[in-house]
Amino acid sequence: MAAIPKEKPSRTDESRAEFARYKEDVKARGKPFYPYAMFHDTIMSMVVVTVIVALAAIWKWSSWGPGHDPTHKGLLGPVVDPPADPGTTSFVPRPDWYFYFLFYLLRIFKWPESVFLGTVGVPTIALMLLIGLPFLDRRRVRRPSARPVAMVAAVLTIVSMAVLTWKGATAKEALASEVKQDVPRWIAQNHLPKDAIPGAHLFAVAGCTACHTYLGSGGSNLGAPDLSAIGTRGLGIPTQIKHLENPSSVTPGSPMPPFASLGVPRLTQLAKFLEASKGGK
Repeated sequence: MAAIPKEKPSRTDESRAEFARYKEDVKARGKPFYPYAMFHDTIMSMVVVTVIVALAAIWKWSSWGPGHDPTHKGLLGPVVDPPADPGTTSFVPRPDWYFYFLFYLLRIFKWPESVFLGTVGVPTIALMLLIGLPFLDRRRVRRPSARPVAMVAAVLTIVSMAVLTWKGATAKEALASEVKQDVPRWIAQNHLPKDAIPGAHLFAVAGCTACHTYLGSGGSNLGAPDLSAIGTRGLGIPTQIKHLENPSSVTPGSPMPPFASLGVPRLTQLAKFLEASKGGK
């Protein structure tokens, strides 16, 4: 009779046999995870926590200037930054340094059709590959020379993240909005006087054109009117300022948010610009 071929062991049986060989090897010449490796991890964790506490103490005590001023800059920076300007129109938000590579990745995929790739697609694919790596590569060989594909992929990943981080850290942001490029046209078309020009620049960068239109610039949202000829209504600068500070006090039920945080000087600039806007030609 022909010999019955032996059944090939399943992957589960191979894993159990491998684990049994590992336990025997540990008993013969190795050291178990507990307590040896756990002890090393505990010591390293204590070192990391100690360094963090030491840096926090240095940051705290070195920043105390005369009279314990919290804004005094010490060895690691001030404890408290100066008060923020709620009416700023030039602040450019930036992420923490460890997100610079994602920050610059989004600048690469800047078109509306490809933003999804930079924000969700590429990071998700990379994360799924990282999670699946232990299940995809089950070889016992771990020598770098015997794993050229894995080593090249790891090096390329590290280099790519380093380059993207550096590019994100050194990226220069344009403070002027795209709408600000239309300001010279507004000045010429609406014959704006000199005292209205600062308000025109402020109107372009303060987010006004997100809802209003002005001589073809911006977009009309929430029923916001075109302000190209708002000056022909003769509202007056005090009324314009009051409306900017609290729109609902002048127009009940207005969905326009208040802009009191800009401060009276900048609201005055906007009011002069709006009063000088007569529609142009």
